[in-house]
Amino acid sequence: MPIDLPFIWAGIIAFAVLAYVILDGFDLGIGILFPFFPEKHEKDLMMNSVAPVWDGNETWLVLGGGGLLAVFPLAYATILPAIYAPIILMLLGLIFRGVAFEYRWRTKRAEHLWNWAFTGGSVVAAFFQGVALGALVQGIPVTDRAYSGGWWDWLTPFSIATGLALLIGYGLLGATWLVMKTEGEIAERAKVFAFRLAFATVAAMGVFSLWTPWLEPAYLDRWFGYPTIVFSFIVPLMVLGCLWVIVSGLRNGRDVQPFVAALGLFVLGYAGIGISFYPYIVPTSLTIWEAAAPDSSLSFLLVGAVVLVPMILCYTAYAYWVFRGKLNPDEGYH
Repeated sequence: MPIDLPFIWAGIIAFAVLAYVILDGFDLGIGILFPFFPEKHEKDLMMNSVAPVWDGNETWLVLGGGGLLAVFPLAYATILPAIYAPIILMLLGLIFRGVAFEYRWRTKRAEHLWNWAFTGGSVVAAFFQGVALGALVQGIPVTDRAYSGGWWDWLTPFSIATGLALLIGYGLLGATWLVMKTEGEIAERAKVFAFRLAFATVAAMGVFSLWTPWLEPAYLDRWFGYPTIVFSFIVPLMVLGCLWVIVSGLRNGRDVQPFVAALGLFVLGYAGIGISFYPYIVPTSLTIWEAAAPDSSLSFLLVGAVVLVPMILCYTAYAYWVFRGKLNPDEGYH
């Protein structure tokens, strides 16, 4: 039986994108919540909580984007022209946030400016990630295997709403991260944000679960056809289960539980998108097999992935293990 290399690579890239979303999401969430913690020592503690891991989290973005170019070049050439603007703005936000992260510790006089730069970069990056996702979900027009839409096709009510929803979701990840990593007043305030954002995130997921199937007939058939209709009942129940776990964890002082359950919400949302898309990599236009590079290229690149991906996983797991537990407010990583 031949090995389905495009399917394997689609799984690898999907995993890389999911890893980026759930790992970089919480430190973007820290930036989104930054203005709501006005004291300098609170901001210092928030940044120190992600200092050891934030840079490594973005490795997965490089793997996902680079892998898409190498393995599915036709999809890359089709998707990028459709979402150039939000992708460029997202990358500028990530760059500005990274610069602000470093420069904030090097100055006193302009510290407040870098605080706002950190927030602004985080908000812009998160929002335009959501916009790019919304533009992809709503469909990309393709004619003769090339993008045939306009420059502003990405800017729609659906994509803007997706960007706002992702801001809420990342804020939830940031708040639950602070609950898990900090103590005292900052943790108590983070619990309040986590409680509110948990309900807002689930509400947003409900809205998009009802909105998305009507964007494309293929989505409607997928979600309400057999056997995938089973997931239309199971996934909402699991979402409500995650919400209950978050709320009970916040109320009962189980500080790790809300963060893990918040990650679960993102995994479920991502699974829902995957169910809608499959087998397309460019929704309703190109399947993963139509967009894939030749098998010889996929085989060659797979050898590198078999070595590289476990190394990244081991490094990531080790970093989180070393810096596990509550953050000591009297100590830092800078």
